[in-house]
Amino acid sequence: MSVLLAFAAAFLFASGTYLLLQRRLSRILIGVGLVGHGSNILLLTSGTGSGAAPIIGTADAADFADPLPQALALTSIVITFGVTAFLLALGYRSWRITHDDMVEDDVEDRFIARRRERDQIVAEEELAEHEQALDEDRR
Repeated sequence: MSVLLAFAAAFLFASGTYLLLQRRLSRILIGVGLVGHGSNILLLTSGTGSGAAPIIGTADAADFADPLPQALALTSIVITFGVTAFLLALGYRSWRITHDDMVEDDVEDRFIARRRERDQIVAEEELAEHEQALDEDRR
């Protein structure tokens, strides 16, 4: 059964990651939910299974269930809820302003891309000048 749950977690992570790479906030929101569910399944599957409640005096300490995966799953639920609420607020604001949920390119991103291209051209020119100087020194 744990192999099936591991494949289910892997499928949720893969499909959630695919949706996170999309440009629409609605798909990103669904992707965050899928990754959150995948992490919950992974955390609960990693637990040792059933056992006695971890209350001292009720059973032998070796028979206790590990509470750490349950605590981590609860933390994952809370974080996923917070991120989902934030993305819902962003989606609502985007819809109110632009009547679309498409994530646009930032102007600064375009500036950095142009700057990187310019830096690459300058580096290629410097490399060509350096090679030309080496050729002249060899003569």
